[in-house]
Amino acid sequence: MILHARARVVPGRPWLVWLHGFLGCEREWQPFANDFADWSQLWVDLPGHGGSAHIAVRDFAEVSERLCATLAHYEVERYWLVGYSLGGRVAMYHACRGRAAGLMGLVVEGANPGLACKAEREQRALSDSHWVHRLLNEPLTAVLDDWYRQPIFSHLSDAQRSELILLRSRNHPACLAAMLEATSLARQPNLAAALRALKVPFRYLCGERDAKFRALAQVRALPLQVIPCAGHNAHRENPGAFRDALRQILTQADED
Repeated sequence: MILHARARVVPGRPWLVWLHGFLGCEREWQPFANDFADWSQLWVDLPGHGGSAHIAVRDFAEVSERLCATLAHYEVERYWLVGYSLGGRVAMYHACRGRAAGLMGLVVEGANPGLACKAEREQRALSDSHWVHRLLNEPLTAVLDDWYRQPIFSHLSDAQRSELILLRSRNHPACLAAMLEATSLARQPNLAAALRALKVPFRYLCGERDAKFRALAQVRALPLQVIPCAGHNAHRENPGAFRDALRQILTQADED
């Protein structure tokens, strides 16, 4: 089964394949559509989200296979993956472990390449199990309010938090819970070494106020590029700087 997606084809041009984060959907990337109008573009709804809410998966391998089927359906042969948060983790897995023939490059924003030890994985499994239970048993708006009060979102104002809660409350809690369980960071392989060995261009974008993921990228020796005046969701908080960074990455790769 293919994932729900929307395509814009520019004949003869390679593709940008956009993957959103947890709680998001393909519409997250629409503000950048015209900025990259010289590329073919594919906006994908990940399982449990948007038009793919009804699609359940067991693990990262199955998400990657669904992505492969979707790329084949839209005849995507040469492409860059651009992924944020969960979408970034899916993109990294696909690039390192999936059937990634035709992949030209990888741009990841604020995504964890994998946990380094068993204790961290056990701790994350407990945390994600807690959120799954809440999604299945509590009002979604209450869960989202606490979700966006986690330390990684501490830079958000009350107005920004309320806006995100309103936007994300369109999701189906049970579908979100299933996807969170299937793609828990506790179940993701540590991809840091494989990412450093990729044969295609790879850049790791991070908001300057996202101290956790800036440090993570530095410790794992990932090719970090900082987005100014932004936190964890850098493309939403400073879209102009994100657009310029991505354009620079693509232009440089084309010149090389």
